[in-house]
Amino acid sequence: MNPLFRAVLSLFAAPRVNMREDYEKVRRRQRRLAALPAPRYQASDWQVPSDDGDHRVPARIFTPKKRLRDDVLVFFHGGGWVTGDIESYTPACATMADLTGCTVISVDYRLAPEHPFPAGLQDCFDVARLLLEKPWLAGAPDASKIVLVGDSAGGNLAAVVSLLLLERGQRGATRQILLYPVTHWDHDPASSPFASVRNHGEDYRLTNAEVQDYFELYVPDPEKRRDRLVAPLMAEDLSGQPRTLLITAELDLLRDEGEAYGRALEAAGNAVQVHRVDGALHGFIALPRFSRSLREAYEVINAFLGDTAAEHPSPQGLP
Repeated sequence: MNPLFRAVLSLFAAPRVNMREDYEKVRRRQRRLAALPAPRYQASDWQVPSDDGDHRVPARIFTPKKRLRDDVLVFFHGGGWVTGDIESYTPACATMADLTGCTVISVDYRLAPEHPFPAGLQDCFDVARLLLEKPWLAGAPDASKIVLVGDSAGGNLAAVVSLLLLERGQRGATRQILLYPVTHWDHDPASSPFASVRNHGEDYRLTNAEVQDYFELYVPDPEKRRDRLVAPLMAEDLSGQPRTLLITAELDLLRDEGEAYGRALEAAGNAVQVHRVDGALHGFIALPRFSRSLREAYEVINAFLGDTAAEHPSPQGLP
């Protein structure tokens, strides 16, 4: 990479924090940033009863300014299973609704360390299962219009929910969109099988140390981190998964494991499209609407949503 370009990108590096000690501060900072300036959006809040009946899962339904599709995007936010929530992701979800013309349902699943694995996963599963069984609750004409979407840790949750739905004999989604997902358990530069962990794990938005902190908070038992429900790339059988759009960021340490998951899905007989956004950093889905990375991603997303039959749709313009 051009040294000057690298120096400029380093200005966008996230402040280095000890996530194990400072996750509550990070949560508060994310909420404050999301509220400045106050986003304009049409939304309503909803609560989904958990499957075990002991709590309700909050969700926020975003309505686009102009609805162009019947699809409903069920969104699981990123944040390492530890940070992120409805409030901090409201600007990103409002953008998602407007740039796709789809209703977006943002799921406020329980976070670690207060609620370690599999609590957050179970919340996402409960919401997805309910909406796939009763799509009219989300305003969708049928289950084929329910699309699972997630970024980073949320992309991990979307992928794992799809695995679980099949394993448990539930109706699954026909499509999923995974944005720079976590799919593997090892992010140590000395042992990771992925070059992007070594090349992009120190300078930019997300670091190897932060990912390790997230895993320690989400799955305290190191042995369980290799489970397919934590690291879906470790699944022995990936057949029968939804048609998948997998988008990665060139300068993201998670890039290679995300693309490896796409290849593994394809090798198992699934329809997969993998798109790498050149020059993009981790977390770009939360950038302002004028961002080149964000607009490129939505061109690909809209093409995917607009052609439910083709395995490799061509990009189309934004609405």
